[in-house]
Amino acid sequence: MVVVDTHCHASPYWYAPVESLLDEMNRAGVDQATLVQIGGIYDNSYLVECMRRFPGRFSVVGMVDTQLSDAPERLEEWSKQGVEGIRLGPTERSPGSDPLAIWRKAAELGMIVSCQGSAVDLFGSQDFENVIKELPSLKIVIEHLGGGGQDTTPPHNRYRKVLALAQYPNTFMKVVGLGELCPRPMPFRQPFPFENVPPLIEMAIEAFGPQRLMWGSNFPPVAGRGEGYRNALRWPMEHVTFKSEGDREWIFGKTATTLYKFPG
Repeated sequence: MVVVDTHCHASPYWYAPVESLLDEMNRAGVDQATLVQIGGIYDNSYLVECMRRFPGRFSVVGMVDTQLSDAPERLEEWSKQGVEGIRLGPTERSPGSDPLAIWRKAAELGMIVSCQGSAVDLFGSQDFENVIKELPSLKIVIEHLGGGGQDTTPPHNRYRKVLALAQYPNTFMKVVGLGELCPRPMPFRQPFPFENVPPLIEMAIEAFGPQRLMWGSNFPPVAGRGEGYRNALRWPMEHVTFKSEGDREWIFGKTATTLYKFPG
């Protein structure tokens, strides 16, 4: 099965260069990855360079400074260079008469919005839902399991507000490694460290269905969290309950290939 990582960062100046990511991907059996721009960086040229240097391996989700008056035009220029999506926060708005100008431009260009952050209350807000309803043709991908890791205690009412967004067919969600949902145990347990994994991924599968879920490692911060790249893939594959092997294939690869083109 094709395995795609939809949430990676690469930079020669912060975190790690793309060669480090490629090494992790090759050792873990990951075929393709989406390079997501680091928050606050608006020069996407390095990610575009990576995409061109390794054709077919990478897709790019960039960023623009949305507070600039020509932000929509800048987004269009990046789109011409092969950038497939833009990263926006759920409360991010444009200056001027149309607060949703940058969102509308992404929809016009057929780009994807990777909705930045892990704040469960922002993703579950009425304001964010209004954006989704306003732009039904815009594919919006909710990062970090919608911040579900902030609401790990039943009945998960805050997280359920995010899952309610699945009623809109233009919404998608990124599934995370289990280290985003569970604290590191002390003393450490081997071979699988987590004793009680909250059923947040299973709840997302029930709400969105596998064809609107996709796995993202959050490389390289995943190493600082403790589990590391390979385990961020292996543990949800092995310890999340899937209804079928087909569901697993959608979440760990096929959904991403329906959204991103991976140029070259």
